[in-house]
Parts: sequence; structure tokens; C-alpha cells
Amino acid sequence: MATKIAISSMDADGLNSRVSGHFGRCPYFIIANIEDNTVIATEAVANPYAQHHQPGQVPQFISEQGVDVMLSGGMGRRAVDFFNQFGIEVATGAAGTVGQAVQAYLNGRLNGAKPCAESERHHHHD
Repeated sequence: MATKIAISSMDADGLNSRVSGHFGRCPYFIIANIEDNTVIATEAVANPYAQHHQPGQVPQFISEQGVDVMLSGGMGRRAVDFFNQFGIEVATGAAGTVGQAVQAYLNGRLNGAKPCAESERHHHHD
């Protein structure tokens, strides 16, 4: 079964991109197409809401890309809820390169969403 995984990213360099610690304000999303636990293609998509967004806009944008799983360094609780409403699995705590984050997810080492400390501290809800 094919799966599409989106990863919040600092740049548009595919699997070599650096994972962004904050999904809502990241400049790019790398979308990886997975078949048989292997990345078969990647696409860099600019985040149209990197500078300013309303709650729910980024999860809806990701949903429109046909994504099944969202990986990020961190994310606020409301964002996690929005992704869940769209039927998208969320895993936070991603770090390193996009390729490393995807591999960690595929190997079962990256799962579950905990609101990031920064979002909790600053009451960010995106």
C-alpha cells in the first residue's frame, strides 16, 4: 500500500532537507511517497502559510496534498486535533534530516504527537 508522508522542512532539498522544529512556520514541506517501506519519490512544496496562518489552514493544505502522515519537530495541540479531523496521523519529535525522520517513522521509532514545549509555553495553538 502506498503512503504519503509530509515532513516540515527548513529547505527544499528532498531527503537531505533539515527537519523544521515548528511545523506551522516552516518554509517547506517535503512530501515522500512510500511503497513497501521505501521512499520512491519526494516533492518539495512551499508552505503558503509560513508567514501567517489561521488555525486549521496548514492542516487543510496538507490534507489537500493527499497526505496520510505528518512528521514534525513540534506542533501545538490544536494543530494535532485538526490533522486528526482530516484523518492524518501525526508524529512529533522528528529531528535531523527529512530522510532520517522518514526512516525513524518507517522503523517504528517515531510515533505519537505530544504538543511541543514551545507551543505550550507560549500558548501557540497552530
